[in-house]
Amino acid sequence: MDHFKTIYSSQASEYHRMIAVEDVDGNLVTSLSQIADWSDALVLDLGSGTGRFPLMFKDFQTRFICLDLFLAMLLENRLQRDKADGKWPLVQGDMRTLPFPTGVFDIAIAGWSIGHLRAWYTDSWRMQIGLILKEMERAVKPEGMIIICETLSTGSLVPQPPTPELVEYFEWLEEKHNFSMEIIPTDYKFDTVEQAVEYTEFFFGSELSDQIRKKRWARLPEWTGIWYKTVRML
Repeated sequence: MDHFKTIYSSQASEYHRMIAVEDVDGNLVTSLSQIADWSDALVLDLGSGTGRFPLMFKDFQTRFICLDLFLAMLLENRLQRDKADGKWPLVQGDMRTLPFPTGVFDIAIAGWSIGHLRAWYTDSWRMQIGLILKEMERAVKPEGMIIICETLSTGSLVPQPPTPELVEYFEWLEEKHNFSMEIIPTDYKFDTVEQAVEYTEFFFGSELSDQIRKKRWARLPEWTGIWYKTVRML
């Protein structure tokens, strides 16, 4: 099984433990709030994982509906939702065939999820990701917002797509689908270097762990790209 599919299927709690200390400076909320109005918005969170976005926007009165392919991630999402006294519905499903009516959401967001299809569907990724984009456009209201967050590297002092395949995907979003893009730092902050290794090695592998030890990184540098566009009325 693919490395990330294995994690999302069986290591959801470890995944949430890691991302809970990500974006130490709160740059995601700041940037996303400049891109769209989240106050009382109805948001479709695709590839919601363990609930990163609804937890992040819990003080905005944002109404989320969260979808994920992996049951283990949804179970952890439910656990975190209950700890936060949240109420967002959880749906298991595929981003390519959304079980929602047309034109009901103010925002559709997909965080660190669509990019996996670039690796999972080597020959047909444009078609597969294109299905997701069409479904996102269908689900949002006219003048609604589509947002995609993806990695621009973890453990690098400069932002850069970690693979040539992601370079191609990101360029395709901008050139073929007219997304705008901005880059923000989303560093992790751990208590110790040892904790940084413990929390991240299962996900990023031993090469990054060696780098963390060598550079004594309790604060692990990371960059995130945010692609976004408004769905215009025809």
